[in-house]
Amino acid sequence: MAQWTSAVGAAQLARLLRSQQERPAGPGTRRPPAYRALADGVRLLVLEGRVPVAARLPAERELALALSVSRTTVAAAYEALRTEGFLESRRGAGSWTAVPAGNPLPARGLEPLPPEALGSMIDLGTAALPAPEPWLTRAVRGALEELPPYAHTHGDYPAGLPALRQMIADRYTARGVPTMPEQIMVTTGAMGAIDAICHLFAGRGERIAVESPSYANILQLMREAGARLVPVAMADGLAGWDMDRWRQVLREAAPRLAYVVADFHNPTGALADEDRRRRLVDAARSAGTVLVVDETMSELHLDEDVELPRRVCAFDPAGSTVITVGSASKAFWAGMRIGWVRAAPDVIRSLVAARAYADLGTPVLEQLAVNWLLTTGGWEEAVGMRRDQARENRDALVAAVRRELPGWEFDVPRGGLTLWVRTGGLSGSRLAEAGERVGVRVPSGPRFGVDGAFEGYVRLPFTVGGALADEAAARLAAAARLVESGAGAGSESPRTFVA
Repeated sequence: MAQWTSAVGAAQLARLLRSQQERPAGPGTRRPPAYRALADGVRLLVLEGRVPVAARLPAERELALALSVSRTTVAAAYEALRTEGFLESRRGAGSWTAVPAGNPLPARGLEPLPPEALGSMIDLGTAALPAPEPWLTRAVRGALEELPPYAHTHGDYPAGLPALRQMIADRYTARGVPTMPEQIMVTTGAMGAIDAICHLFAGRGERIAVESPSYANILQLMREAGARLVPVAMADGLAGWDMDRWRQVLREAAPRLAYVVADFHNPTGALADEDRRRRLVDAARSAGTVLVVDETMSELHLDEDVELPRRVCAFDPAGSTVITVGSASKAFWAGMRIGWVRAAPDVIRSLVAARAYADLGTPVLEQLAVNWLLTTGGWEEAVGMRRDQARENRDALVAAVRRELPGWEFDVPRGGLTLWVRTGGLSGSRLAEAGERVGVRVPSGPRFGVDGAFEGYVRLPFTVGGALADEAAARLAAAARLVESGAGAGSESPRTFVA
């Protein structure tokens, strides 16, 4: 049985390799032999996540023709990659990308430090802002006033409070996607929603296609559920989704589920346009894949002139292909652990039935608080405050990073809570280690990839602004200097991942 989960065609790989040539080389850079340049190019594509790990590479003859080089050059490059641990091969099955077995790669997300443990540390580990007061306090008070009738019941509502299910359904309907409350299940945050979906649709060993990069905590949740993750590389910049790659992966790997964040993607901030949304739904339907769409960032559009496309579920209104997940945690407050699922009624019934063996239901008081916000207009006021704060923080952080680290590259997203930054050739893992020493916590790129990609990236959330953003960037610059000098690189070179 082949060990690859997707394939990269010769023309596609040649195009990706040629795009690297557009990047300026450093002063005094010597031209390596052709086979070495090819091997280094493929290695960098893997580590940047532009070619997924476990992707089948084209045969030597096919790639040689596409690149107009000799087959001997390609064979030597493949052999070098095998020796370095970036390629595995099996007779009759071909060759597929890999990462060295001993590479110390972080997999889990970066848990937030408790407030009492922060001290002088600037924590950029999580994309979460403080609660938008006074709306949290008002919502809790409103919930307490609504609580007495529910307190006289058993308190178990596996599908969620009927009033909240109706309100969420009405919001979808108002945005052009007719929805009944029978299509809604309230969950304990978006994580609870996706965990329930994975257990229902993707048993141990099932394939799940994921964006590469993707949200670290969801990747880890799927790993621990025993899923086989099939990464689909994002396009460069904020274009986001390469539909040719998605159609190819869905057709060839036939994953049971696919997970995407189409609205202000975490971590890149990309926003999928309507054409990509329509084509993604069509590709999933053709492949028989259930498309799980995470909308937790959908209300965090930060620029007034940003054009918001229709929701992905608008292209599958019956919910036969698309399952939508929403949450109050990013738009309102991470401590408000209320999420929801929108799907076909039979899917909702199955999720509710399976819940008897999981968490039984979502806390009633928090559901009442969210329902109070939605019915009184407090939600819009609070989310408006959240957008204003995130926008100010984004602009301050962007200016500070550009000033302190001019060699770092990024595209400024129009929404969301995260900045995805290429670190000028430095190891993101080493930067994270050095950052802890100089007082700034930052998650390295490999946390957001599958099997070791994105070593040359870090994620910076819009959680600090003003003078604190300036200080965070200054500390990151200090960490970068440590890594460049070798002081933050341990026993390995700080630039070993760079071609």
